[in-house]
Amino acid sequence: LTCTRYALAITEATMPKKEAPPPRPWTDDLEADLQRILTVGEECISAKELQSLILSKGRGTPDDGPRIRLYDGFEPSGRMHIAQGLLKSVNVNKCTADGTHSTFCFWVADWFALMNDKMGGDLQKIVIVGKYLIEVWKAAGMDLSNVEFRWASEEITDNAHIYWPIMLDVA
Repeated sequence: LTCTRYALAITEATMPKKEAPPPRPWTDDLEADLQRILTVGEECISAKELQSLILSKGRGTPDDGPRIRLYDGFEPSGRMHIAQGLLKSVNVNKCTADGTHSTFCFWVADWFALMNDKMGGDLQKIVIVGKYLIEVWKAAGMDLSNVEFRWASEEITDNAHIYWPIMLDVA
């Protein structure tokens, strides 16, 4: 094993290195994306980090390349209040504005709503409420062209072999 690692190290060290592409210039459009997303993001470690992300994945990068991914989640639990409906629509639209090359991913925490006894612990009602909330956001003007909704129950079931060992390890 040690010899194999050593051989790989020698091979990699003797191979000609590819030159890194020249850095992209920071443009006014990229700056506008940065400032607009900063008005929304609460968990951005630093503006510099977001700037780097925008340069590597944002506006002007190949359409088939990696995109900026933004996340939020919610437990379907009843009627939507005005701030949740209108403000979330406005904020998501800011983050996914034309050209930003971003996708907003909502985690619909249906199983977590079930664990917290939302909708009387009835999973069918929780799913109906989750779909209702999505319709309210559409009616409030959320542009869903760069938005995806991922249901926790489906993701956990489809990836149980990954989710459960991690969850048990963390617990």
